[in-house]
Amino acid sequence: MFKNIISKKAILNPVLMLAAMWFGYFLQTQGFFDSCFGAIIPLVPEGLLGIVTSPLLHGNLDHIIGNSIPIAALMFLLYQFYPLVANKVFILGWLATGLLVWMLPPIDIHTGEYMYTCTIGASGVVYVLAFFLFFSGVFKWNMKLLTISLLVVLYYGSLVWGMFPEELFYNLQEPSKISWQAHLSGAVVGSILAFMFKNVGDKKKKYIWEFPNYYSERDDKLWQEYKENHPEDFMELPYKKRDDIWDHLEELRRK
Repeated sequence: MFKNIISKKAILNPVLMLAAMWFGYFLQTQGFFDSCFGAIIPLVPEGLLGIVTSPLLHGNLDHIIGNSIPIAALMFLLYQFYPLVANKVFILGWLATGLLVWMLPPIDIHTGEYMYTCTIGASGVVYVLAFFLFFSGVFKWNMKLLTISLLVVLYYGSLVWGMFPEELFYNLQEPSKISWQAHLSGAVVGSILAFMFKNVGDKKKKYIWEFPNYYSERDDKLWQEYKENHPEDFMELPYKKRDDIWDHLEELRRK
């Protein structure tokens, strides 16, 4: 029943991503990725590897579970409703976000001092997907895709707060371990990708009669025939009667 409705890639690709994330976490627990190896270390050459590997690594079980659910849901929506650009959005979003995080110096907003940080986790990719799905529906102004945008806002609207340093809202004894830089980078990259691909795939449908110079000889003939056969309908009439006439004309036009 659903094989012609749900895309195979919309199921397979999220499963593959989750498998890669959990395999990466398993390797971490076995000591293969110790210290900051595989993480993004801003402005440090050794941290460039993290652009590729960091979304597959996580700090603890809560961290990976917290990223697995939105990754699965948002990747499903991406591959189901944006199949033509899904791979480009996912890969470009992954790499561009990682590069942007690497280029942003992690500075303590209170002291202005540089902090040596190691960024891991798929939250940057989550922000790419969420912001792409939201803004793509808005840019295309397609009702089906706008529905997806509203779903993203409904379930993941609170993500916007993750784009700001926690120090702005709380008095923390030590710097937050949550990378707002990764979240902000993902949001920016996802929004840019939505704009880049706004003309690819489904767009708002514009029917032929909506164009300014539209003319149909058939419609004009139907209109003239109706005027000849129903002259009484063109007398001064109550609004309800006028609505009935227009409904009748629309029914004739569709036949």
